[in-house]
Amino acid sequence: MQTTAKKSNMENPLGQYPKPPQPEQQQPVPGKESEMQPKVDHGETSYKGSGKLKGRKAVITGADSGIGRAVAIAFAREGADVLISYLNEHEDAKETEKWVNEAGRKAVLMPGDIQEEVHCRQIIERAVKELGGIDILVNNAAFQMSHKSIQELSAEEIDRTFRTNVFAMFYLCRLAEPHLRPGSTVVNTTSINAYKPSPGLLAYAATKGAIQNFTAALGQLWAEKGIRVNCVAPGPVWTPLIPSTMPPEKVKNFGKNVPLKRAAQPAELAPAYVLLASQESSYMTSSTIQVTGGSPTI
Repeated sequence: MQTTAKKSNMENPLGQYPKPPQPEQQQPVPGKESEMQPKVDHGETSYKGSGKLKGRKAVITGADSGIGRAVAIAFAREGADVLISYLNEHEDAKETEKWVNEAGRKAVLMPGDIQEEVHCRQIIERAVKELGGIDILVNNAAFQMSHKSIQELSAEEIDRTFRTNVFAMFYLCRLAEPHLRPGSTVVNTTSINAYKPSPGLLAYAATKGAIQNFTAALGQLWAEKGIRVNCVAPGPVWTPLIPSTMPPEKVKNFGKNVPLKRAAQPAELAPAYVLLASQESSYMTSSTIQVTGGSPTI
């Protein structure tokens, strides 16, 4: 059964979604939506669009599940066509495709590894060919693993973390730039870890700090082009990344330590991405929206 928000337009956020403890669970990387307990809410039954992105063309990495799926659903219901970039989670990606199509928008599935510049080039080329252009780029895909010691971090894992989270963002922004017009937007996914780095997520936290600074710098660089670059900093969010990269005891209590006493559902993140992608945020660039469940970033 799908976990969804209540239908009232005014709810106590403390009880709007399930709280820890979650059932103990573990999955192989990168994880599957279908195996998560409790189920994830991406806004399937709750998000209502109002034409904020009518006619836009969006590329979203990591759009097969989690935050990426919620953003794809919201963008489609706001009127955008979507290229769904993902690694190899075909079943999850097809579920995202279904929701985009049900919103009456075009969905393009694009599997492959964004660590590789050649694949990033193929993403941009396919979006231009099949969507007719790019107006929105969402750099959302990420890789993380938990460790108790820096000695557990192999060179291969460090390389994968930075290539997925940082290098791909550089590649996609550079390759997309010739196709972006004034009014186009880039939205990057950073993290509370850019402000309060978790010792157990050493490599991941370092990449999120890099994303934060990249966003601030590129937003200034592209301001004269009329292209805005912003980011969203989530706190704990209930996605397949959690049971596939954290030990069972961490999964069980995931989200417990923030003031709202629970992890966010991806549906609670999507409106921030819609805002930053839309003309309603026209005076925002090099900015960050924090969606952290009450954990301060200052």
